[in-house]
Amino acid sequence: MSEWSTYRLSDLLMFSARTYYRLIQLYNLEVWPLHLLAFAAGLALVLCVRRTGAGRVAAIVLGICWLWVAWAFHAERYTAINSAAPYFAAAFAVQGMLLIFAGRLHASHDRFGPGVLSLALLGYPLLTLLSGRPWQQAEMFGIAPDPTVAFTLALLALCQRVHWILWPVPLLWSAVSGATLWTMGAPNAWVVPLIALLALMRIIQRRRQRCAAGC
Repeated sequence: MSEWSTYRLSDLLMFSARTYYRLIQLYNLEVWPLHLLAFAAGLALVLCVRRTGAGRVAAIVLGICWLWVAWAFHAERYTAINSAAPYFAAAFAVQGMLLIFAGRLHASHDRFGPGVLSLALLGYPLLTLLSGRPWQQAEMFGIAPDPTVAFTLALLALCQRVHWILWPVPLLWSAVSGATLWTMGAPNAWVVPLIALLALMRIIQRRRQRCAAGC
């Protein structure tokens, strides 16, 4: 028991930041030009979640994105450097199936909603350039896990209905990703955990407002 107390999080990490970002770069090169389709899917989601009756379509599109990341990134590539990747793949696949079969995503009429989703869609790839990494290593919604989770959390926070069944996997990944990037010394380690925290705070605020209105 005393031996475990001497371990740090960095001792459990099986790869370096250079190895991780190199993996993302090779992955991007291999799947291009699917990035264009993923970006189009993201734009479609921004539009669909505002339309009455398009909630099922939005959930299915987002679910397919999660399934793609589960297979193409976690199962096919991340396993090469991380032994826990099969578990991540399974979790992302479960989230994708939940979205497809149980989701109905319809955002509230918040004037900031489209802006928040657009920022979640475009902001994460820009972080690559701001951090000094080459653009080939940019992480994009529907292709890489972190921006896909960030977009999903932003969308869930904007939904009229709280879909609690859709929250656990994104929240768990935000913790895993934040810890991994922090251990690697990545400057963007705080991004996804912060989005998760803000999303939860918004849900709590909305529930309080509804309770106050009901009272």
